[in-house]
Amino acid sequence: MIKGRDLLIYFSVKYNGDWNEIYNAIKTRNKPDPEEVEATLKTVKANVLTLLDEEYPKRFNFMTCPPFVLFYYGDISLIADDKNSIGVIGSRNNTDYGKEMTEYLVSGISKQLIVVSGMAIGIDSIGQQACIDAGGKTIAVLGSGIDYCYPARNKELYETLKKDHLVISEYPNDLKPEPIHFTERNRIIAAIPAALLVPEAHNRSGSLSTVSHALQLGKPIFCVPHLATSDSLCNALIKDGAILVETPEEVLDDYNYFK
Repeated sequence: MIKGRDLLIYFSVKYNGDWNEIYNAIKTRNKPDPEEVEATLKTVKANVLTLLDEEYPKRFNFMTCPPFVLFYYGDISLIADDKNSIGVIGSRNNTDYGKEMTEYLVSGISKQLIVVSGMAIGIDSIGQQACIDAGGKTIAVLGSGIDYCYPARNKELYETLKKDHLVISEYPNDLKPEPIHFTERNRIIAAIPAALLVPEAHNRSGSLSTVSHALQLGKPIFCVPHLATSDSLCNALIKDGAILVETPEEVLDDYNYFK
């Protein structure tokens, strides 16, 4: 008899974390060979959290397509429901101003809030490194397999996160990332924290995907203002009702108010 938890892990590995494929396998009551399941489970090096586990965050039930399985390294308690956390996302092609504001804001809030991001180049990794430097805790949600560090230039950050913080992915083992993976992982980045901070993003930034998921979940969006002549998603979001923030104190005050 195959345990339900093992079956979820097996399907996740077999179908490379594809939510629809896993769902269809469950829906059609696919019954794999027990020996094949056992062999597949042995390929998994990372720790595993499934939606059948008691530690699975209850707030994930409100998101679009809750992940059946999360592979992880580090302290899984960082995504517990009672943890204060904020998403920090933004442009991969950041400006000096974007870097400065990200470091300034994150350094000032990291003692009180866990920073959630995607470990991408630009604002994501700048924010996560600033959090680490300030003595805070941070969570990275990958768009690649849990054992595949992407981008490669963030290898040192990746290893630090695995050891002292938390790295999670719904994609197994060393699966290489596909463009669709980053769009899909954005819903998880949006689901974990209670609010989202966007220090800098361009109008066509993938950050809009994460913002959209956060808004669907009723979460506040905090944005840093930019020059009126700049290509700024932040300015557009502020016009549409996002909260303008310029200091760590404003972020914390607004976070506590909306929470």
